[in-house]
Amino acid sequence: MFLSFLKRKKVNSLSTIAFYNLENLFDTKDDPNTLDDDFTPKGFKKWSEKRYKSKLYKLAKTISEIGKNSSDSAPVLVGVAEVENEMVMQDLIDAEPLRAIDYGFVHYDSPDERGIDTALIYHKPSFKVLHSEPITLLIYEENGVRDTTRDILYVKGELNGEELHVFVNHWPSRRDGDRETSFKRVKAAETIREFMARIESEIVDPNYIIMGDFNDGPFEDSIKTLMAESTLYNPMEKLLTGERGSANYKRSWLLFDQILFSHNFFNYEKGTHSFAHANIFDEKYLKEIKGKYTGSPYRTYVGRKYVGGYSDHFPVYIQLKYNK
Repeated sequence: MFLSFLKRKKVNSLSTIAFYNLENLFDTKDDPNTLDDDFTPKGFKKWSEKRYKSKLYKLAKTISEIGKNSSDSAPVLVGVAEVENEMVMQDLIDAEPLRAIDYGFVHYDSPDERGIDTALIYHKPSFKVLHSEPITLLIYEENGVRDTTRDILYVKGELNGEELHVFVNHWPSRRDGDRETSFKRVKAAETIREFMARIESEIVDPNYIIMGDFNDGPFEDSIKTLMAESTLYNPMEKLLTGERGSANYKRSWLLFDQILFSHNFFNYEKGTHSFAHANIFDEKYLKEIKGKYTGSPYRTYVGRKYVGGYSDHFPVYIQLKYNK
């Protein structure tokens, strides 16, 4: 273990930025304003304090190790999805694997009917939050009824002194059909583009990090809309294969979890960060080890059956090198 630490120590200049869909990180209390009844002790899932604490530990362990093969430091930024509230975020960063790391987080309650939100975990010594706000995603069904989906989280901050504009996303699901719901995710992309235009009216050449579970792959209309006529680059395009992705559905790999960034991360000026690497964090312990789903993400539940895994998604990450 000591030799392994020495080997990893060589690349200390890399900063890891990750995204992780935590798959239903609910506390055990019933919120009368949301559809969280399944995740209560008397609910469908029989969600107990013991199961909650076990999931917190496992997720915290995973977060602490993302990017460990090429950096000896825990991630500086981690966008997360499917968290119920501020309390579960605090419980997560207080869990034993993360407790010693000086993490803070940004979170806002969103109008999602299930009560699940996005949030950003940040390493306080590395990242300074300057401003944050939820961006409302206004989507309406054909009958004129609003689809109360997750907000988009926007955080402006400084990473090692360099200004960043970070967006954390969990776009509308495909539950009612891929094509039938595609317009919702295109609307999410357009909403970010409009927000970016506002930033660019005040700031020249801003640094963007846009991460999330987009519920679309790298080559679908919503991601194309996000990237159209912009300076964004998507390193995740090269990671999706027939044998690898961040989630698995009907034995097919998907890469809905992605991190995009602006082209200025290919600059090498002193005092800036440059893109070094992108990957899926799909370590063996995060995978099913037997049965027909071998190799797929080791999730917490399969249907109503508790199996005690981590999440139905693997984390994804990029690494930036600081130019001294």
